Amino acid sequence: MKYFLLYIKETLRFVLKPMSFLPAIMMMCIIFMLSSQEGTTSSQLSYKVGVKIFTVTNKVLDKGWSEERIDQLSTKYQYYVRKTAHFTEYFLLGVSVAFPLYVYGVRGMKLIFFAGLFCVGYASLDEFHQSFVHGRGPSPKDVMIDSSGAITGIILTRIVGWTGRMTIFKPLSNHKDEDRGKKRR
Repeated sequence: MKYFLLYIKETLRFVLKPMSFLPAIMMMCIIFMLSSQEGTTSSQLSYKVGVKIFTVTNKVLDKGWSEERIDQLSTKYQYYVRKTAHFTEYFLLGVSVAFPLYVYGVRGMKLIFFAGLFCVGYASLDEFHQSFVHGRGPSPKDVMIDSSGAITGIILTRIVGWTGRMTIFKPLSNHKDEDRGKKRR
């Protein structure tokens, strides 16, 4: 029975480990689809997100804003909504790229370097891709914002991974080592 359970564990690890890359692939597809939107469509999406943000803010903080005021605020802060979206989507890409690398044993500065290089490269290619989309264009500022989001996500993944290893998994591995020592005696 012991060997059967070990076989199942190893089989699941063999199957599930490569699947850890799926969130990164999905995030890259989402970013590509958003970058493929024409300029007016992208602006309308940012405007709609801004309206939702200010509508929720109005309800939660009980500001008493009219629909016209929410429209004005959404138009005024549309730039910041767009840049926050850039940061957020690349933050998620950074996490989803760093996590599988971490699972495969890439740690420390190597993790930051390789995941960062990949995300910054993807951000650059994404901006180049936008130069072919009607109403859009490449922006070095967007590459910097995207890269900042990705590096933040990668560093957070590294911190969470290290913290988990030191606080949760290290005592478990020490317990297994103690059990092995008892069996050898």
